[in-house]
Amino acid sequence: MDVSSTLVLAGLVLLTCLWLFTAKFRSKVRLPPGPPGLPILGNLLQLDKRAPYQTLLKLSASYGPVLTIYLGTQRMVALVGYDVIKEALVDHADDFTGRAPVPLLVRATKGYGLAISNGERWKQLRRFTLSTLRDFGMGRKGMEEWIKEESRHLVDRINNTKGPFDPTFFLSCTVSNVICCLVFGERFSYDDDHFLSLLKIISQTLRYFSSPMGQLYNVFPWLPDRLSSQHCATFDNIEKIQKFIKEKVQEHQETMDPNSPRDYIDCFLTRIKQEQDNATTEFNHENLVSTVLNLFLAGTETTSSTIRFALNVLMKYPNIQEHMQQEIGTVIGQERCPNLEDRKSLPFTDAVIHEVQRLVNIAPMSAPHYAVQDISFRGYDIPKGTVIIPLLHSVLREEKHWDTPWSFNPQHFLDHKGNFKKNPAFLPFSAGKRACVGESLARMEIFLFMVSLVQKFTFTCPLGPEHIDLSPDLSSFLSVPRTYQTVATPRLN
Repeated sequence: MDVSSTLVLAGLVLLTCLWLFTAKFRSKVRLPPGPPGLPILGNLLQLDKRAPYQTLLKLSASYGPVLTIYLGTQRMVALVGYDVIKEALVDHADDFTGRAPVPLLVRATKGYGLAISNGERWKQLRRFTLSTLRDFGMGRKGMEEWIKEESRHLVDRINNTKGPFDPTFFLSCTVSNVICCLVFGERFSYDDDHFLSLLKIISQTLRYFSSPMGQLYNVFPWLPDRLSSQHCATFDNIEKIQKFIKEKVQEHQETMDPNSPRDYIDCFLTRIKQEQDNATTEFNHENLVSTVLNLFLAGTETTSSTIRFALNVLMKYPNIQEHMQQEIGTVIGQERCPNLEDRKSLPFTDAVIHEVQRLVNIAPMSAPHYAVQDISFRGYDIPKGTVIIPLLHSVLREEKHWDTPWSFNPQHFLDHKGNFKKNPAFLPFSAGKRACVGESLARMEIFLFMVSLVQKFTFTCPLGPEHIDLSPDLSSFLSVPRTYQTVATPRLN
């Protein structure tokens, strides 16, 4: 027996002992109900490996909206439905602000950065990140102009594309350039090979995170890397992105003017210098690199995937696309660049965009929360160290909030007069203190890019609408839309 086999066997024995210990512990604590599990594996074999949230939704029918499952030996509590998720994340926000130490993310960032931090690190980094991004225009007119300029680059590139094409990397370039302007102070050409290679890495990384093998790593991170070559390739790729970020940080250190910050990195470097004598500060280079990594990955892939899904929806439902074009033509015309202010005059278009976000279900299980201390909730005990899953999928598909939850239906966001109406169960960015820091930016991007594209082009599927499959290719950590070919026909003035 070689060393690695011995280590695996020892790990299994240890986990069996741990399982027996926790079983005794569970009998003394009033945990939320849940299905029985197996030693070592827990409920792992019961989950749909390509869409685990579907299993959790079914289990909630038997065990209620707060239920306990085990992935390996890790205890997880799932929160199902709008009422229970709002009660936890909003009404009891302080109890549920913890972020779970997801093994993939911990290994990628070594625990630094905003995404998986807790306590003082999270408070300092979140406060700084929100205020800095707002200072550079997130949700404001200045950022709107950046997005409008980038939309012109996208339209030009599509105009120069003949025949069917895959829009994936066009959209990734466009969306990523917005976050690059914020954090790096520059945009990159659609022909920049290095930039394109980084975007490909980002896509592959988040795809791996959402794959069954990636989720298996999160359950059993102690398994040897050589059991899957994807593990090593993924972390090698993340190191390439970190190397790029470190190079940009070095360039900023050599050229920055503390009195005239150009972007997020400049502001962070200035703060590092200001607090160099503060023993409790979280402003250091490790947190800078990891937070920029967080922003770069999330700010690129989730928004571009949403727009990519939206174009597929419009190809499948050409009458919806035509209705949008008529509304946009009446309000804006085909020459003027869309403004954010146009949103209130485009209720049908706004409803379509919201319905796309509801249906794409981009983060079906949200980013996992964590009990950093013992929590008492709805008469149950949630012990410290429990991973908490707010099942956003259940909110975006809840029958009492949506007339046709499993179908694409813009009427979900329109009243009987055709005016846009809000729905409290629209929570694609989660809720509470750990809601997405880039929500206002993402909403602005999705609206302006989508209106610009539908204003200038008619999108069709080469094989016809009946061949379009809107189901995700992968769906766990994120919902990953299927790749497809589209034909973008310029609309005549």
